[in-house]
Amino acid sequence: MTVPNRVVLPAMDMNLCEDGEIEKGDIDHFVARSAGGTGLIITGCCAVAYPVGCASTKEPGLSEDRFIPGLKALADAVHDTGSKLCVQMTHHGRIARIDTIMDRPMLVPSTPEAPRDMSALADNTPAELQRMAAVSGGKAPTYHEATQDDIDWLVRCFAEAAGRVKAAGGDAVEIHCAHGYVLGGFLSRADNKRTDGYGGSLENRARLAVEVIRAVRAEVGDSLAILIRVAGREFGEDDGLTTEEAVAASKLFEAAGADAIHVTGWGRNAFSNFTDGPLPDKVGAYVELAGEVKNAVSIPVITVGRVLPEVGEKAIAEGKADFAAMGRQLLADPDLVNKLAAGTPEQIRPCINCYVCVQENFWDDTPLCAVNPALGDETLLPLVRTATPKHVVVVGAGPGGLEVARVATERGHRVTVVDKADRLGGTLWFSSLTTPDNGRLLKWLELETSRLGVDIRLNTEATVSSIKALDADVVVVATGAVRERPSVPGGDLPHVHTGDTLRALMTGAGDTSQVPPFLRTMAKLGKLSGITKRPALIRAVTRKFLPMGKNVVVVGGSLVGLELAEFLAERGRNVTLLEEGQQLGVPMAMPRRWTAVRHAKEHGVVIHRNATVQRITKEHVEFRVGDETLTAPAAMVVVASGVSAQAPLAEALAGVVADVQVVGDAVSVDYIEGAIHTAWKVATAL
Repeated sequence: MTVPNRVVLPAMDMNLCEDGEIEKGDIDHFVARSAGGTGLIITGCCAVAYPVGCASTKEPGLSEDRFIPGLKALADAVHDTGSKLCVQMTHHGRIARIDTIMDRPMLVPSTPEAPRDMSALADNTPAELQRMAAVSGGKAPTYHEATQDDIDWLVRCFAEAAGRVKAAGGDAVEIHCAHGYVLGGFLSRADNKRTDGYGGSLENRARLAVEVIRAVRAEVGDSLAILIRVAGREFGEDDGLTTEEAVAASKLFEAAGADAIHVTGWGRNAFSNFTDGPLPDKVGAYVELAGEVKNAVSIPVITVGRVLPEVGEKAIAEGKADFAAMGRQLLADPDLVNKLAAGTPEQIRPCINCYVCVQENFWDDTPLCAVNPALGDETLLPLVRTATPKHVVVVGAGPGGLEVARVATERGHRVTVVDKADRLGGTLWFSSLTTPDNGRLLKWLELETSRLGVDIRLNTEATVSSIKALDADVVVVATGAVRERPSVPGGDLPHVHTGDTLRALMTGAGDTSQVPPFLRTMAKLGKLSGITKRPALIRAVTRKFLPMGKNVVVVGGSLVGLELAEFLAERGRNVTLLEEGQQLGVPMAMPRRWTAVRHAKEHGVVIHRNATVQRITKEHVEFRVGDETLTAPAAMVVVASGVSAQAPLAEALAGVVADVQVVGDAVSVDYIEGAIHTAWKVATAL
């Protein structure tokens, strides 16, 4: 099989099928990526025994001939855009929640010895818990240890499924032997405690996957390429699959007839280390693992795991992989490969690693993308040029304002952006200090608005009279949320900061009137030196010098407070985090939230839930938890609560400008996802 380039779309479940049959929405999704230049398209999980062994009834089925027409329509559409189609074949084993819903025991190599630690769910909201419970019908899983008859049946299922892919005109199949699915369960010592010929030694544990490869080869001959996906390492448990075992298994898979090895990784407990795998937060997380496999086999190796374009290029150049799989990157921008080929990598819309997409899979819904509103509904593109161009004035150069400007300009409107700050980004700029991936989004928005010729006016205060003077047809207010000081004794002390005053301190821009003179001086020096214009430099410098006391109390454990607490703790501060409610990290997507809470604890952050601040003094914060009154030392207090959506300018402009719209946190505090999605909705309707 010859592919036009070395970029692969790995399996990302979209949950767009109906009763296992591929529908137009699924085809549109994959075709957008193939039309965008991706060389090899791998479908999401496709069930070899549908509905048995399924994680969702919305995943494609491969167990009956009725599924062939949908597969053929997908293959034809992908081929029409010049790409190749690989169908991933799975049986989910102990993750097959449809078996639980339908009162079937899950097929496993061995009955699990103990339930997984689910303590991270303490940070899930009741609504999230209800949605997660609903996908299993509230039923507890049961298990069935595979007999020889089950194993023989499973091998036949994979072979017959591959035969249907061949009949549909596919180019390849991927046999999933990772992520806790049944073949991966047999391979891993942590899941396989058998004493027969399928347990014990690595060769025995790999036997089922080897038999599947051979049976698939016998079924399809050389008409399909056979890929096999294996974890280069399992994270989180001592007896999980090791890299040495993965390498040895890959050699066995090659000998059995596999044409390529796709090296992934897996965090064995989704509720504690999902961000170790299968969707890692580390850039290039599995490149070295792929390199170990590549050194041992002669067939092509695919690497995956936050493979940014430059990471994939380097991995291929260094001989650690032959292909680069980019999942979330291609969800964020389906035209990624075409933009690389055109020599315009700066135009690629970046994934910000927020996990909003995968969170939807936890309750069997279609993934969303914080930065690409068209994900899941490709009919929203291409953007339609307007027949009636307008002058659109955007107030606020944060993510919502810049996205309105970008989309409206592409649609043919004339856009003017005004912002009182001395730099683009608003809270997005500030958040890039703690979350560097947000800086990549800001850079992209800055470059795109510049490329499109948007008129941006910084250091410009927006008033009713100044807006009226611009003679706008439409005004879009994107001024962000309002952050208030706590209404408790001591809430107005100079060492108590909101996000706005802390930003002024860190950047030297904005209102520093309530910042102590010494700190104002440091902020000015930083501004003069240029350090405060560069988040990466601020992150580096503050690891050695941070102009604040040793003890810090952060009030509010939502998204901003949790990330800020970790940021300060990493820089040697003794941080106490006070959250008035039970859950931390809301509204972070769940996997990111679970990891953020774990990291905060690992960095020594002292966390108090259900804590109500009573008063603040020069030396400490007094708070209550239940009937107990406690204190925490505080040379600085950062208030990350009391955030509300307000747009007073929009109210003032009523009757002055015919059309006034509000986007982003000024209309609803939903952070980057809310800013981009509300901006898209407004800009596409102008």
